[in-house]
Parts: sequence; structure tokens; C-alpha cells
Amino acid sequence: MRIIAGKYRSRALRSLRGLDIRPTSDRLRETLFDVLTAGNPEALVGSVWVDFFAGTGAVGIEALSRGAAMVYFVESSRAAGAVIKANLASLGVRTGYEVIEQPSNRAISQLDHQGISVDFVFLDPPYGLQKAYGQALEKLASSRIAAHATVIAEHEKHFDSGAEFGSLKRFRQLSQGDAVLSFYQPTPAT
Repeated sequence: MRIIAGKYRSRALRSLRGLDIRPTSDRLRETLFDVLTAGNPEALVGSVWVDFFAGTGAVGIEALSRGAAMVYFVESSRAAGAVIKANLASLGVRTGYEVIEQPSNRAISQLDHQGISVDFVFLDPPYGLQKAYGQALEKLASSRIAAHATVIAEHEKHFDSGAEFGSLKRFRQLSQGDAVLSFYQPTPAT
């Protein structure tokens, strides 16, 4: 597993053994960031991200590599949190991130309480935790942190994460192999 582009391009990332951590594949990450930059490599410069169920931190680190100003890595597993910190340290990243080692719903409340506003939210619960998608998206829909964000959920091909969660409406889906990226944006209240 490697960083695809940007400042840390081609640098390797560590992972954890076992099925609990399923890093977003290099190819799917490349597709995600190609869509988000859509011909403008500077599109992510200065952006703020939350990487929920961060695992190895690959998506958030890719965002940092491409110029994100801040990434909040949210991971409930202490072992995975240690891997994220080790990956950041191996790249020499010292600022522009925070690793939050707690469940996603608590982290959403914490970030909301802090008044954090973000540009992009990525969430990728383990495929076996399908209920976690809806719970996280519902909580995000009622939070201020995602009020102006693009929310991207990765899920397996045979699972429909849902088209609408409160104010969050799906506007795009991309399929690649067994994985799907669902893109959501908040709709203004009427």
C-alpha cells in the first residue's frame, strides 16, 4: 500500500494483519482523488478532512500528501491508531493532523462541540458493520461538522448504504471491483 500522488508520492504505508482492517485499495483511492480533483490538482489544497474508521490512515494521509491543511483521523482501535501515528511519523508529518481514538459517534459529537467545520468526510466502516454506515451518516447529517462537506462512504458492492440520511443526499456512486464509493452532500433546510 502506497501513497498515490503529492508530497509523499510512492511512499509505503504500514498496515495491520487481520480482517478488522481493510485499507482502501490504492486503485480505489486513486479513483476517489481523481474525482475530487477533477483535472485541478490544487483542488484539495487547504482543505479540512475527517477520516472515520481510519484504519491505516491511508485516505487521510493521501489528502495530506495532496495539500490538505488538516485531517482528523478517527479510529476506535488503539492498535490501528498506533499504525496511523507510525505511518505519519515515517513520512515526517508533524502537524496538520489529530488522531482521535474513540468511536465515530463520540468523535462526531466532540468535533461538533469544538465547532470544527470540514470540507470532506470519508467513512469506511468494516464491511461486516453495515449498521455503522447508517448510524454514522445519520449522526453526520445532524451535525455542524458536515454542514458544508462532501461526505464519501465506501461500502461493498452488494450493500446499498442508502440514498438519503437526514440532510445528506447521495449525488453520485462509483463502483470498482467489490467496492463502491457513495458521495453525499447536505441539502439546505427549507
